[in-house]
Amino acid sequence: MQTAITRGADYDLAACVEALQRDGITALKSAFSREWAEAMREDMMTAFWSAIQRPGGAVGRGPRRWYVEIHPQDFSGFVDLVTHPWVVGMCETVLGPDYQIVEIGFDVPFQGAKYQPWHRDFPSPPDTYVERRITSLAFNLTGVDVTEDMGPFEIAPGTQWLDGREWKHEMFPPKERWPEFQELAARKYPKLGDISCRSALTIHRGTEHGSPIARPVLVLGADAPGAGHAELHDMMVTKDYYDTLPETVKKHLVCRVVEELIPVTQKHDIEGLVMGSTPT
Repeated sequence: MQTAITRGADYDLAACVEALQRDGITALKSAFSREWAEAMREDMMTAFWSAIQRPGGAVGRGPRRWYVEIHPQDFSGFVDLVTHPWVVGMCETVLGPDYQIVEIGFDVPFQGAKYQPWHRDFPSPPDTYVERRITSLAFNLTGVDVTEDMGPFEIAPGTQWLDGREWKHEMFPPKERWPEFQELAARKYPKLGDISCRSALTIHRGTEHGSPIARPVLVLGADAPGAGHAELHDMMVTKDYYDTLPETVKKHLVCRVVEELIPVTQKHDIEGLVMGSTPT
């Protein structure tokens, strides 16, 4: 895949970091060309149809909604993505110069996917709810131009700082609090080539998907040293592939180097998302 960065310098990184700290999410429009993003979608859907056929290859995130973790070399645009100046800049500024790339995968809802319960992706550490430091980032890239009937991602800005230790699994706020998140809620309608960056602790959910068009979205996960989320994943690359990677990528990539890839058995199963939910 040819790198097709269309806005390699046209952004204010400080303003993006400020938005992330305030809202728990920020974004860069047209970070990549539409052609690059279309190739990314093809890679995701090829990986999905392979994963869904083997036990443990895909994990349910609600009715008609799945998550699939892949190996970096299964995505032809991996190096383009992790060397994009905005991705590197966000990681270095928020997570520090020794940030770690710990996850590459994608979510994909199909027609019939339901509302998810409001949630965060893992429990908040004291670094965040006490010290107000973000120690992990999730970058998302859409595989389609998102429309209202495609179950757009919904997020409650500013909720990344909430404690959450009393919630179910420390991730799922009680239903009596859902109205406050609904009042804050912002729906996102990204286009091909856009990229967002969020704290996975910002309360969010997928919404009801009525379109016959699937909505795959790539997920790149990065940690500050010590955040510990690499344990939820098992990235691996072959030695031949690893040898082709730029040193700047090798420095940050947390993975096993193997002679032959083993299909991923999903480890990051979020129990509370399996059954789905209904809006309040």
